Amino acid sequence: MLFTRRCLGLFGSKIAKKLEHYSQFQPSSLTIQQYLDFGRNGTAQTSFMFLKKELLVRLANIMQEINLLPPKLLIMPSAKLVSEWYRQSFEELLNFEHADPSFDMITKFNDQLQIILKRHSHVVETMAEGLIELKESDGVDIASERGIQYFLDRFYLNRISIRMLQNQHLVVFGSVLPESPRHVGCIDPACDVESVVTDAFENARFLCDRYYLTSPSLKLHCFNSVSPDKRITVVAVPAHLYHIMFELFKNSMRATVEFHGVDEDLPPVEVLVVKGHEDLTIKIKDRGGGVSRTILERLFNYMIRY
Repeated sequence: MLFTRRCLGLFGSKIAKKLEHYSQFQPSSLTIQQYLDFGRNGTAQTSFMFLKKELLVRLANIMQEINLLPPKLLIMPSAKLVSEWYRQSFEELLNFEHADPSFDMITKFNDQLQIILKRHSHVVETMAEGLIELKESDGVDIASERGIQYFLDRFYLNRISIRMLQNQHLVVFGSVLPESPRHVGCIDPACDVESVVTDAFENARFLCDRYYLTSPSLKLHCFNSVSPDKRITVVAVPAHLYHIMFELFKNSMRATVEFHGVDEDLPPVEVLVVKGHEDLTIKIKDRGGGVSRTILERLFNYMIRY
């Protein structure tokens, strides 16, 4: 009931009741194989009927958690803006709550998803600004900091899953074109890992060269224990793998340049890619000086700025 009472003040009674209703449901657990199967055999009508409820459930669940954040964070301008984005998106999707899967309705739904994707494109940066605003005000106690840490882990994971659902629907059943004819929506059934790693490295290296006027080279080793004579491919969302590798390479290059100096011969960043019968492992090795043990435990703390 605490959630409902607080939402009444923030969202109005109608939306608060819908939030309470949909937050009682658990989000559906989907595997990448289910995404593939539905992308190949599903219909726009079935996807519409599933998404119009599933997105409301996922938005309601995360909005409930947003509402339970420390009040000091909730009143920060950037945090309030993020909360308003979620409220607006939830309210807009309610317009399709009882809609039939006609062609015109699905078209309107797809257009709305495009609007929501654009609106939420800067959620990560804006929430980070909210944390900075909080630290620059009164700060936060240890208990609240742990609560924020727990929330943000779930919040960002929820955001990835929501965007995946929307993008997959729009590529398979909307007007968004896939990256290649081989793709099933956002998923590449035969993602070339070496190509993605190389692309991420070259783009990170371009940024490093622009900032430091130098950059380390790449030494890439690939071992396919399943099919030794073939390139390593996996079922994956290439954009997700690229983003992870790009961010890691940026960190690795920065550490390497700043540790050795711009006037020195830089040691290469070494990457080992190994495909086994059950998993894929990517190991990045650099000589960037490492991380001090004094901050190791708090390395992934959202409230710390290094």
